[in-house]
Amino acid sequence: MALGIIDQPLTILHTNFAVYIGIVYAYVPFMVLPIYTALIRIDYSLVEAALDLGARPLKTFFTVIVPLTKGGIIAGSMLVFIPAVGEFVIPELLGGPDSIMIGRVLWQEFFNNRDWPVASAVAIVMLLLLIMPIMWFHKHQQKSEGEHG
Repeated sequence: MALGIIDQPLTILHTNFAVYIGIVYAYVPFMVLPIYTALIRIDYSLVEAALDLGARPLKTFFTVIVPLTKGGIIAGSMLVFIPAVGEFVIPELLGGPDSIMIGRVLWQEFFNNRDWPVASAVAIVMLLLLIMPIMWFHKHQQKSEGEHG
């Protein structure tokens, strides 16, 4: 406001943007750790070989580093996706009454509306939504273990 760019303070609290920032802030470590673990296991001579053979750094990143860290990326995605789908606290604190997320809807149906059949249906849908990527990851893991060992 002192610079004259805006006339009034920006309101971030009780918006979807605040919920997104809160979820990213809370779950970034769960994504970074598996990727970091996968990155430190890479044999750097493969990256050097790609660069020596004339690949540009961006092409080396996408053709060497990303395929070698695919397991860490998938594991990190699973570690973030599963708890973020059912997140209740962050949308409740940062989003206000207008933010709609599955965990919050589930809470409202159980405790505020006392509509247990709808809440049970939402819980089953959430369970199915979470089981599908877990099954896909398990199948992918078995396939990659069969190729390597």
